[in-house]
Amino acid sequence: MKKIVTAVAIVVFIAAILFFFRYFRGKGAQDVNFESIEPENIPRQISEVLPNYRMKEKALVCRINDEIYVVVTRGEKSTAGYDVEIDKLTLSDEEGEKVLTVYAKYTDPKPGDVTAQILTYPFTVVKTDMTELPQKVVLEKEYKN
Repeated sequence: MKKIVTAVAIVVFIAAILFFFRYFRGKGAQDVNFESIEPENIPRQISEVLPNYRMKEKALVCRINDEIYVVVTRGEKSTAGYDVEIDKLTLSDEEGEKVLTVYAKYTDPKPGDVTAQILTYPFTVVKTDMTELPQKVVLEKEYKN
């Protein structure tokens, strides 16, 4: 019984530490305004490089002319029903580096849902109001029900 209580206490302690660092990392950060870009309106330059990153789960930032775009990819999925959307962007200064944190919401098909058995590569693109590229990009994922 003592082992179970100790294990539960350790798990709670680790969860509290993770929450603390995640909560306070965002302190002092500025929200970044953005607008979603429909797939047919994605700039050609992004469409050309997207196949290089579609197998990876990551956030990318790029400058096209004077506009800065953020792309989030989910990697290869074996069925339809997966999606990704950007919920929030924040810009903070950590140790002299501009850090963009991308908060993405992931949607997965529900167990038992009938989905097409095809390879998909979920991604989303947004245009920001930033004027400079950040030095670092952090992707924070949240799964929606």
